[in-house]
Amino acid sequence: MRRRTPPPPAPLPQRDGVDPVRVRLPYGGTWATVREHLVERLTGAAPGMVASMFDAGLIVGADGRAVAPDAPYEPGMFVWFHRELPAEVPVPFPVEVVYRDAHIVVADKPHFLATTPRGTHVAQTALARLRHELGIPALSAAHRLDRLTAGLVLFTVRPEERGAYQTLFRDRRVRKEYEAIAPYDPALALPRTVRSRIVKERGVQAAREVEGEPNAETYAEVAGHRGGLGRYRLVPATGQTHQLRVHLNALGVPILGDPLYPEVTGPVPAGDFRRPLQLLARRLEFTDPVTGTEHAFISTRTLQAWVSYDTWAGEG
Repeated sequence: MRRRTPPPPAPLPQRDGVDPVRVRLPYGGTWATVREHLVERLTGAAPGMVASMFDAGLIVGADGRAVAPDAPYEPGMFVWFHRELPAEVPVPFPVEVVYRDAHIVVADKPHFLATTPRGTHVAQTALARLRHELGIPALSAAHRLDRLTAGLVLFTVRPEERGAYQTLFRDRRVRKEYEAIAPYDPALALPRTVRSRIVKERGVQAAREVEGEPNAETYAEVAGHRGGLGRYRLVPATGQTHQLRVHLNALGVPILGDPLYPEVTGPVPAGDFRRPLQLLARRLEFTDPVTGTEHAFISTRTLQAWVSYDTWAGEG
């Protein structure tokens, strides 16, 4: 079995907080040149883009030097380049830093901003913004929040410590508390712990509950109600995709502003920041695995539908 060679450090700097793309040339295959392989591999790129990048010297090797257009194919070789970033509508809300030390950054993410680069959201992400604004190129996310969910996210400063913080989430040693605004049903028996099996299929937008051994658990209670709306306190014991949204929908009180539950609606046009999903990661508590400090962070954000439903709904 061939031992994998660890990648060398990137020879290109970040651009707007976004890392360069790293490609490792695979073993096997019949490509004669690096260029030939990349043309085949980057099938989604615009025609001629790879050739123009080679001509401009934008694809480099581990030494930072441009790879020649006719450079022979070398299995296991690493090359880097900056991708052409997708056109993104700026999310007009700031990422607030709640806490920062030599090891972690805790940020209060707004609605509509993805946590990390993915798909069409690259520069308009909390990670890219914070890397750029704080001047911490090595910043990484220890976990993620959905793009539509606001609230607290933990980032790590030192790459060698990231695993220790990720392990906290894997081993369920982080206490997370959420707040949601949804219809109020006086007949709904709360508090209760909801347990079910949730599956999220690749390529399907919405997750769903199925029969079988539960893999998702959420404690839910009503923290207040008025005007037909309930303010729900949610404490997840697990972290399945869309878990809180699925569980409240299953209880008959889907979260306001949810485009997937109870039914998938049409995509929201880019730049439409009205009616954000009324879900907030309110509280984050854990024992720091590096320093031993007991941390407890609380978001300062408010859910608009609770403060002013008419404003949130666009009726004010």
